[in-house]
Amino acid sequence: MSGGLRAGLIGLGAMGRNHARVLNLLDGVELVGVLDPAPGAAAPFGVPVVADLEQFINLRLDYAVVACPTGLHEEIGLRLAEAGVCALIEKPLAPSLAASQRLVEAFESRGLVGAVGHIERYNPALQSLRSRLEAGELGDMYQVVTRRQGPFPGRIADVGVVMDLATHDIDLTAWVTGRSYVDISARTVSRSGRPHEDMVSVVASMQDGLMANHLVNWLSPMKERSTVITGAKGCFIADTLTADLTFYANGAIGTEWEALRAFRGVSEGDMVRFAIPKREPLLVEHERFRDAVEGKESDIVTLRQGMRTVEVAAAVLESARTRTTVQVPVGATAA
Repeated sequence: MSGGLRAGLIGLGAMGRNHARVLNLLDGVELVGVLDPAPGAAAPFGVPVVADLEQFINLRLDYAVVACPTGLHEEIGLRLAEAGVCALIEKPLAPSLAASQRLVEAFESRGLVGAVGHIERYNPALQSLRSRLEAGELGDMYQVVTRRQGPFPGRIADVGVVMDLATHDIDLTAWVTGRSYVDISARTVSRSGRPHEDMVSVVASMQDGLMANHLVNWLSPMKERSTVITGAKGCFIADTLTADLTFYANGAIGTEWEALRAFRGVSEGDMVRFAIPKREPLLVEHERFRDAVEGKESDIVTLRQGMRTVEVAAAVLESARTRTTVQVPVGATAA
């Protein structure tokens, strides 16, 4: 569409093209240009493509979507901040905590809107799950288990599975529960011959005695994206591939079966699969960011929240490297 906010896109990879599609459809936003250094790069929808960051900034942008390799986020983000351009930066915010801190300071000091593309926060199943947890439908939370596995994506070359994929689980776990990470114990392996890890297993302690387990890999021939939260009243299972949310309640019906009566734990109760509206998470993410740039109250993943996710991911890598339990600094949470 024409008119409204002037937006630009950096990067025409697989995710960049998804951003371009959504920007082209977004009410109140005009996609005016794309930056991609690849020779002959052609943007969809007839949008002009430039190969130089200065040319890109000269398009008089209100904001930019940064969907280039993680290693370039700091350099490009700092230049955008210097030019007064708001930015939605794909996750992870940066490859290190120090780089993340510099980006946070650059945008906050100028009063610019900055956000990180932690798209799972906008998954309908997790949005519904968070609301139900806040309403007390699970009671005390005991454990969060996430599984995120699938084949290796050839487009990822500059970071391993911890920064690329596990940051999803770190962010969503802290956000959906409202709890901070306390300590991390992790193990990684690299089986594909690449310099970075391609599998990680994490056991974490969180505030108020909550336990978290994350299994993430690029080594599975099947794709899985699940979040399971167990608590006093039962268990929620969110499948973020299908955006389905299911609740398994603890049983409340007495039994005359003596062998079962002697069991003092929980028993199976009703199972409910919730009917929830299923809007595209990427579209919702863009709508929230657009609203924030326009000065409206909006639920975005701030750069500071993105920095805290990088801080927890760094603790995961440190734990795996040293084979020890690593304490997470107070305040390191994505909630």
